[in-house]
Amino acid sequence: MNPLDLIRVIRQNHSLEHATMHILSWHNPYLQAAGRTTPAGFHIYGQVDTEMVANAATEALVRLQQGESHLAVHPRCGTNLAVTSILAGTAAFGVTLGRRRSRLDQLPVALTAAMLAAVAAQPLAHIIQERVTTTPELDGVTILDVQRHERGVLVIHKVLVGRG
Repeated sequence: MNPLDLIRVIRQNHSLEHATMHILSWHNPYLQAAGRTTPAGFHIYGQVDTEMVANAATEALVRLQQGESHLAVHPRCGTNLAVTSILAGTAAFGVTLGRRRSRLDQLPVALTAAMLAAVAAQPLAHIIQERVTTTPELDGVTILDVQRHERGVLVIHKVLVGRG
């Protein structure tokens, strides 16, 4: 698979993972679960019934294919954390460059810059999810299988995705 096709596949799987997490959360607002996208599909980590994961993934796929593109973006995506961290760290570092004051004297300015950057990062992270890390275009995508794996108390569901 060429690199551009691989990126498209990962973006599609990321969208399907997000949409699945939205639907699982709607059915169980107190759900404690996390997802991780892979080139083969995605994983859901958490104490979730396998049939519920399969049903949520199927519903997510149908809804994305019917045009509910908003489901491809999730507020607890790691993209949000990454964008916020990069902007806040860069802002804090940037305001301390070239200053001859002590580090302690620079701390309030650095913290303020980091907080403002973190606030600005929220809409930016949403846009990056929409335009870079996900795509709701899932024509030809199918769910091949949902596999449950248990490692002690850890439950992992592997949702395998196909194209064709």
